[in-house]
Amino acid sequence: MKRDDTLDDAGRRRFLAAGTLLVSFSLLPVSRAAAQSTTEAGTFKTLAPSLPGSLKIEPMLDAWIKIDEQGRVTVCTGKAELGTGIRTAFLQLAAEQLDVDAKSITLITADTGATPNEGYTAGSHSVADSGTAIFNAAAQVRALLVQSAAARLGVDASTLSVQAGAILAPDGRRVTYGEAVSGTNLHQPAQPEKLLKSPHDFKVVGQSMHRVDIPGKVTGGVSYVQDLRLPGMVHARAVRPPAYGSTLTALDTAGVLAMPGVIKVVRDGSYLAVVAEDEWQAILAMRELSNAATWQAGPALPEQATIHETLMKLPAQEISVANQTGAAAPAVQTLNARYTKPYLTHGSIGPACAVALFESDHITVWTHTQGVFPLRGGLAEMLSLPPQNVRCIHVEGSGCYGHNGADDVAADAALIARAVPGRPVRVQWMREQENTWEPFGPAMTTQASGSLDASGNIVDWKYEIWSNTHNNRIENAGRLMPTWMLAQPFTPAPPKTIPMPEGGGDRNSIPLYRIPNLYVQHHFLPDMPIRVSAMRSLGGYMNVFAIESFMDELALAAKADPVEFRLRHLDDARGRDVIHLAAQRFGWQPGAQQKPGHGVGFAFAQYKNLMAYYATAVEISIERETGQVRIERVVSAVDCGQIVNPDGVRNQIEGGILQSSSWSLFEQTTFDRHNITSFDWSAYPIMRFAAVPKSVEVHLIDRPGTSFLGVGEAAQGPTSAVLANAIFNATGARLRALPLAGAHLKAALQKA
Repeated sequence: MKRDDTLDDAGRRRFLAAGTLLVSFSLLPVSRAAAQSTTEAGTFKTLAPSLPGSLKIEPMLDAWIKIDEQGRVTVCTGKAELGTGIRTAFLQLAAEQLDVDAKSITLITADTGATPNEGYTAGSHSVADSGTAIFNAAAQVRALLVQSAAARLGVDASTLSVQAGAILAPDGRRVTYGEAVSGTNLHQPAQPEKLLKSPHDFKVVGQSMHRVDIPGKVTGGVSYVQDLRLPGMVHARAVRPPAYGSTLTALDTAGVLAMPGVIKVVRDGSYLAVVAEDEWQAILAMRELSNAATWQAGPALPEQATIHETLMKLPAQEISVANQTGAAAPAVQTLNARYTKPYLTHGSIGPACAVALFESDHITVWTHTQGVFPLRGGLAEMLSLPPQNVRCIHVEGSGCYGHNGADDVAADAALIARAVPGRPVRVQWMREQENTWEPFGPAMTTQASGSLDASGNIVDWKYEIWSNTHNNRIENAGRLMPTWMLAQPFTPAPPKTIPMPEGGGDRNSIPLYRIPNLYVQHHFLPDMPIRVSAMRSLGGYMNVFAIESFMDELALAAKADPVEFRLRHLDDARGRDVIHLAAQRFGWQPGAQQKPGHGVGFAFAQYKNLMAYYATAVEISIERETGQVRIERVVSAVDCGQIVNPDGVRNQIEGGILQSSSWSLFEQTTFDRHNITSFDWSAYPIMRFAAVPKSVEVHLIDRPGTSFLGVGEAAQGPTSAVLANAIFNATGARLRALPLAGAHLKAALQKA
């Protein structure tokens, strides 16, 4: 089959057989005593608080595990594959508890017509929440099937064993899962009791399994929404205003409508798009339409050079994160430091893309959103449709990890598809649209103050954060950027914080170390001079950068080795274990003299103080004349509890090291008083192959039988700090403003 008119098998089934799958949802009435929990994934009513993981919000077993009378196993998850390998992990978890081959399982991810509502795929919650639900649901389904087989065979269930999807009796008789399921009802709530296998019996969990999403990606197969091709599909491009707040004042469409292949010009107020038969025709028409439009300028942007002073002057909502006092020896010296982070661009390699089909007051959208259910709500409001008339199906996108343009381009596709009903409409952004209009990672300013006693121990710690929201995900139609330009525009829902311990701008702002007097204050800034939302690890990236940089500054003042200083102040046994392991495997030597131009650094954190533990050491070399930093080697240790796929964990840590190194050394969104100016790769540099670390080691601590601790974002914060600490070790220059390399470092070295 030709690539341009095919879907992968799962996509074809969804498109052609939508609605043929038996789906059962909840389910149970919400108890008056039901709790409500808020995380980065969203706010949920917990129907069954005693159940593990996402079973709390969706307790029915057949919402997660379905088995038909032919014995075919289907596993459903509300989480989306974003490139983190969760599809592979979920297959392993289900296969382990069901005793079936992982390759025989059909996995359905993030589809409002077929899966549980787990909100957003965010915050390293996928395996911890959805994986835990699948693991436990599979174990309970297995037990129900064994009970059914026992009744059929007339034996005690304890005498039966399970192998390869069949239930075996001691006398050799067997009952297949397909036969057993006909005698039981899987549409029942999960029970609190644990029915999991002993970790000693695991055969799949804890073993490296090749990721199921990789073959198509490395062979040019249909892997991403950007590859999606549907019968009769047309192509569209949106025309964006020149800057925030601009309005369309005049438009001449005659020339565009006369262009080859052009089907329609879509205009609604200042919202403008063009539809054509093929993609290149749509691009040419978009350019012509842009030239034919006249815009009135919007309000000016702030000065980039003074953005941190601007942020600190904005009206703030004051949030006390920590305020504790305790007995301590007198302070003999106090250090103060200010750390800053610029706006960051997601820099998704594949520009945002979506496909939508509008038919008879129903719309289906194929999208790389991180939250199909929240997006469905936003699109339904935007189109004035009931939510049940909107179906959002996740298809992986080429690059994301945060709130990039995926939801906005889905809104583009939906608006344009409504104007050309009956034909699938594919919309893809141009690179300059992606880098100009996506929600950016917020700029942040932090101030730290800490005191030491005569023995070099920390006796007090004061830390303040100035930050906009880190969560402008789709709470209403107004959070979808295209709706701002409509003749009847929508207003974004007000920005909100994410409560601790998850946190948003204050994520990871409480040091894990033993500090008797601790004060942490979050100055939450509702006003946003630049559009911002979630970027991988939210405020945890900046806060760990500041905390772990400041720990090195305090260690220097205490005349202590940075590793020993951390261990001296850390009681958490698992945290101590990863620090010891990383230092040992790196060959850390306190006070060792480095080669000229070389430096070493160390950093540690537990992501959100409740997910994976991570410690890292690096060696770098520096070219003083250019400010170029080369990462010679990275050695890391991670404890994420029970490991599902060791190779998958290493994938995530290695990817986090690369991404955070790119942020920390090179990246910042730039703007003038009128526009975002970092609209292409020349103006927004990301890490190139020449700058990739020469050596990366990731050492794992497996804790079978313990909870899964999210690992996807564990490396982000410590990587930024370890680079700053190594730069200081090499040069004596303490850089507190990100990014660290290039002009910033060169200027610091000239002053030194």
